[in-house]
Formats: sequence, structure tokens, C-alpha cells
Amino acid sequence: MIHNVRAIAYIRNERSEALDDNWDDVVSTVELAQDVPSESLAGLADFSHVEIVFFADWAEDVPPAPWHRHPRGNEHWPDVGIFAQRNKDRPNRILLTTVAIEEISDRSFNVRGLDGIDGTPVIDIKPVFRWSVPRGELRVAAWSEELGENYL
Repeated sequence: MIHNVRAIAYIRNERSEALDDNWDDVVSTVELAQDVPSESLAGLADFSHVEIVFFADWAEDVPPAPWHRHPRGNEHWPDVGIFAQRNKDRPNRILLTTVAIEEISDRSFNVRGLDGIDGTPVIDIKPVFRWSVPRGELRVAAWSEELGENYL
């Protein structure tokens, strides 16, 4: 089965490699592709956050990478399946990050904490609605809390 997707924007920032941590220090510009009209950003200024769906063309595919592993190779954390992790090496290299909008221009907007490297193609941008986020307490694996301590 083949599905066609296209880049509607590109991530612009100072990161040239996919490091695992310290993404909150990275300010990125999401810049519309040339064939996407600036009107596509109309109304986005009314939202504080967006979900950025992007294609990690710099990541490895799964397979051949393992369908399960110790997150970041840390033997102190459990061996869990790829769908219990948020690592960049996904079956289809599609990543999703929710970020706060810092500034909007005519054909771009700035965000902080978007974990994509410079030049990464964006395949969708979705505003975060109050009703579209999880309600109530989240249940998460204990190891993921430890992993997240350095991610920010």
C-alpha cells in the first residue's frame, strides 16, 4: 500500500543532528513550502499550541531496527515495544510534537522545543483545542519519567 504525502512546510533551526536531549533550548521556525499559500496560517494566532506532524527523513526505519528494545539502550529500563516509546526510529518515520507558538509571521511561525532538525519536512500542522488533549491524570511508565528529566 502506497500513500502519497507532501511537505507543507520545513523546520528551520540550528540543529543539524538528531540529539536526544535539550530540545527546550531549540527555537525553530516552521516555514511554509513555496506552493502553500500564506492564508493557510490565517487564524493560527488565536491558538497557543500546535501539533507538528513531521517526517524524520534522517531517522532509521523500523524494521530493520528492532520492534522492541531498551529505550536509549539503557539496560536499567525495560525492553519495550516500539509503540511504547517515542523515539525517532519509527516504522514510518512519522513524528509528532506539541509545541507552543512564540511568534507568527506571514509565511512562518516560531516555536520552542520542536524536536526536528534543520530542513525536516513538515507534513501537517494542527491547532491544539482544549478538548483535544487528554483529560484527567495520565498513566505513564516509571522509566519514561526518568528519560524525560534530560529531554527538556
